[in-house]
Amino acid sequence: MHIGELRAQIALGEDSRRQFKRDVTNVDALAAEMAAFANAEGGVIYLGVDDDGALPGLSRADVARINQLIGNAAAQHIRSPLTVQTENLEVDNGRLVIALTVPKGIDKPYFDRNGVIWLKSGADKRRVNSKEELRRLFQSVDQFHADELPTKAGIDKLDKLRFRDFLRDVYQQEFPDADAARLTLLQNMNLATDGGMLNLAGVLLFAERPEWIKPQFVVKAIRYPGNAIHVSEYLDSEDFAGPLPQMFAGAMSFVMRNLHKVQAGQGVNAPGTPEIPPAVFEELLVNALAHRDYLINAPIRLFVFDNRIEIISPGPLPNNLTVAKIRAGNSIIRNPILVSYIAKGLLPYRGLGSGIKRALDDWPAIDFDDDRDGNLFTATVHRKDPPSSQIADPGSEKSSEKSSEKLLEMLKANPGLTARELANVLGITQRAVEKQISKLRQANRIRRIGPDKGGYWEVIA
Repeated sequence: MHIGELRAQIALGEDSRRQFKRDVTNVDALAAEMAAFANAEGGVIYLGVDDDGALPGLSRADVARINQLIGNAAAQHIRSPLTVQTENLEVDNGRLVIALTVPKGIDKPYFDRNGVIWLKSGADKRRVNSKEELRRLFQSVDQFHADELPTKAGIDKLDKLRFRDFLRDVYQQEFPDADAARLTLLQNMNLATDGGMLNLAGVLLFAERPEWIKPQFVVKAIRYPGNAIHVSEYLDSEDFAGPLPQMFAGAMSFVMRNLHKVQAGQGVNAPGTPEIPPAVFEELLVNALAHRDYLINAPIRLFVFDNRIEIISPGPLPNNLTVAKIRAGNSIIRNPILVSYIAKGLLPYRGLGSGIKRALDDWPAIDFDDDRDGNLFTATVHRKDPPSSQIADPGSEKSSEKSSEKLLEMLKANPGLTARELANVLGITQRAVEKQISKLRQANRIRRIGPDKGGYWEVIA
């Protein structure tokens, strides 16, 4: 590195990969800084640089002293020892700056001499202060996985019919009648702990009511009007719980009923083709359920807007995985037990790393956002606005009038019906029902009493 490159780096300021220090005299404080970098993505500490970017530099005596501190900190004050690099750069008046490069650790977590684990927090550092953070750190180096965590559910919470069918269909094995034999089998299958409780994978795959045990691990789906999130206004909303296959089926159904159906030359009685291939959402929803971070107690969120559909998973991409890498077909398994059973046919899983590529092949208009600060990963599927003549709504003014009259009759009999319920009875899309409701309101034929959720329709004579 020459002086011009040094000035360019300093001009960028401090962040999670760069830190400035005018001087160091405390070996333990230096060791804590180095451990924090090693527990993150690595970085460079510039010694002889003020916080504001000024370059007072170091004397040659200071450099000799600090290099001794660096060696002691890396070898004796950090566990496990670190291999670091230093480079001396000359600045004005013959003074020097030390560029201390700390690599990303390969033996995480790193402790200081007092047993404290330090993490980077932006340009600063902080102690690990929760079991969840410690677990996530071990998870990042493949020493721990969330799906093997013990739960408070005994094997009596098992859905016996679901587990029996799985054993029969996949392993051609009979369901054990005795509790002891059943527990031994679950332990051998990595679905129960040595202490006799179901682990997280066992709960999410085969428990009778997983949401009673882990209430946050569900899918929350909302269809908003327009292209922005509303505080209270929505067109469709549902929570999907149960074992992973049940959550997947419910979320897929929600997406399909909120997509446009394009006739594309089919007859008026044909159901139409979804505007986006269903395989796209199969891949993205399986990816969300299999690879989300189950150390974060939050649901998967599924938002449908007029111009896009968002699938928001708790947890950013694991380890050094990036959006570019997943687009190229790379993958890292965050929940290996779950993935191993999903691959046995519980969900439409077709192979490690290939799901995102298949979704992009079927529908290239997908963006991915890896939000490491917010602990979220979002897949955004952009919708195209088909010509209204191609949308498989009622095909004529006469049929539309008939549907409107039928809709009015239904609302007279049951004012609390939702648009989705009306669509199911009328045999048309929810979008078509919403259009008719809008026209009827404009014509002063109906009015809404109360809020969207909990209110009802009044038919005006």
